Parts: sequence; C-alpha cells; structure tokens
Amino acid sequence: MYAVIETGGKQYQVKEGDEIFVEKLGVEEGEVTFDKVILVGTDGDIKVGAPYVDGAVVKATLIKNGKGKKITVFTYKPKKSSKRCKGHRQPYSKVKIDSIVA
Repeated sequence: MYAVIETGGKQYQVKEGDEIFVEKLGVEEGEVTFDKVILVGTDGDIKVGAPYVDGAVVKATLIKNGKGKKITVFTYKPKKSSKRCKGHRQPYSKVKIDSIVA
C-alpha cells in the first residue's frame, strides 16, 4: 500500500517503513499524522481525492529535526564595487512512516 501526502507545499509518495525528509514540522520528536492524503493505492485499487481522500490518514514518527548542508549564495553587480556572500542551511524534519489508514 502506498499514499501520496502533501506537507510543506510539496507532495511525497510514501510506503510503510519509508524514511523521508520533509520541510520542518513545528513539533518535537514523537507521533505525527498527515491528514492531507491526495491518493491511496494498493495492488490494483486506487482512491483519488478531490482534493483529499476522506478518512485517509498517514501515521508517522518524527525521528529528528535538523538543518541541511550549507549552500553559498553569492551576488554581485558587474562593473560596480558591489558583491555579497552569504550562506543558508534549510531546516528539515526526518520522518518514518508507520502506517497508512484508508
């Protein structure tokens, strides 16, 4: 069984036992539920929501919150003495999918 969930403005296809990185969730470690389930599928049966499947929930466990690798942002203006260098680390949450209830 698999599902497509929406969180953080993005969509993820998940199965039971998957570990995924999503945009940072505002909770501490523990149980998390995703109720914005767009699609639920099994070995030949697919339920598609309009926009979400009624009664479908994906239960997961939040493993950790962290920050991604640092990227360097460098901007400049040609022929001027203007340049700027800064870095960014995107926060994320690592989630393990426990069960899909449809």
